[in-house]
Amino acid sequence: MGTHRCPPSATHAGVAWCGLLAMVATVIAWNFAQPLPDIVPVALSVMAATALGVFIPDLAWQRVQRRALAPGPGPGNGPRVLTKGLGLLGCLGAVALFYRLVPEYHQSGDFYDPYWQALRWLLPPWLLLALPYLWWVDRRLAAPEDALWQIGRALLGRWRDVRRPEVGQYLLGWLVKAFFLPLMFGYFCADLQRMLHYDPARVYSGFAGLYEFLYFSLFFIDVALVSMTYLLSLRLTDTHIRSTEPTLLGWAVALACYDPFWSLLGARYLRYESVPWGTWLAPFPWLYASWGTLILLLLAVYVWATMSFGGRFSNLTHRGIITNGPYRYTKHPAYLAKNLSWWLLAMPFMVSDGVGAALSRCALLLCLNALYYLRAKTEERHLALDPVYVAYAAWIDEHGLLRWLNRVPLLGNLARWRPAFRRQRLAWIWP
Repeated sequence: MGTHRCPPSATHAGVAWCGLLAMVATVIAWNFAQPLPDIVPVALSVMAATALGVFIPDLAWQRVQRRALAPGPGPGNGPRVLTKGLGLLGCLGAVALFYRLVPEYHQSGDFYDPYWQALRWLLPPWLLLALPYLWWVDRRLAAPEDALWQIGRALLGRWRDVRRPEVGQYLLGWLVKAFFLPLMFGYFCADLQRMLHYDPARVYSGFAGLYEFLYFSLFFIDVALVSMTYLLSLRLTDTHIRSTEPTLLGWAVALACYDPFWSLLGARYLRYESVPWGTWLAPFPWLYASWGTLILLLLAVYVWATMSFGGRFSNLTHRGIITNGPYRYTKHPAYLAKNLSWWLLAMPFMVSDGVGAALSRCALLLCLNALYYLRAKTEERHLALDPVYVAYAAWIDEHGLLRWLNRVPLLGNLARWRPAFRRQRLAWIWP
């Protein structure tokens, strides 16, 4: 029997566009500020504007707070809230120890300096508001003795109150934030600095200048949005983490795609780049413009996929199932668009260094494609713990843009949704 309805998305498409407009308006406003202040307060103001652009319509229009919280407050429980506050301090201490022990965070030059400065700005008001927020949320939770409370009880020596799988999942969520937030915020500050000092004359110098600006702007939008989403994971806005990737393979293939791991893997094992495509096509203006436009369109789909999450984007976590935007057509629009764009960006190797070198580079790029295929499959297996995703994946199998792949020999086995794999019990690889 067919699946005739796509499940509703965790957020409305219009919410994401509100966030984008708020972000763009704030960046434009800062372009008129002379002289510009330090980049960190500017970056935080852009993130705040983006967050307001997302969360105000989400709360006032979509009423997302009703999903995670009860409509009316229950009785307050001061000791329980204080225990949660202790658990929160314990989590912060664990993150601080992680940063202190891992050399990446204090032996990488000044890349992470904006993040440390941002923490000095954010931590005092955050700690001041933490207990009132925990009190407010605690009174509206159906199960208030959550993982945060259990961590507090563990710190008090009350181990009998701890449910290890629940606490383990919660701590994995903190590890995701601890890894990705400084990385994305560092990229965001560097890109924002470049954006605010971009020479407009370069944009009007021809298609090459326009392409360069749009290419950079698309990635700027991406890191600006995800920096905000990693920071603001709240039950109030229904952007809290439902679950975190539980398998070693899922973590390995995801982290391999980001620095500092990608610097090693990409440079030493998967270096497939050759002659820049612009150099290759420069003598053919129309082909040059068409090729560049196609690359930009693929990157626009990639950024559109990020936007569709609103305030819910995060690697390795489930924060709500997205079924609108480009996810209406395929389960992995971002990975698909990004991998296709890499083939267009690297295509000159097909003719530049001879057949042997071309085949070698093709093989390396196919290995990178395979890495993203594994990311997609591990994400599917994680999200399949949610019945909403199972229904969505089944709907895409019947109505998605690439459903014809299911009928292609070999490719069909790779592309088809197979929820039966969830029953495998090789816990260190698959959930």
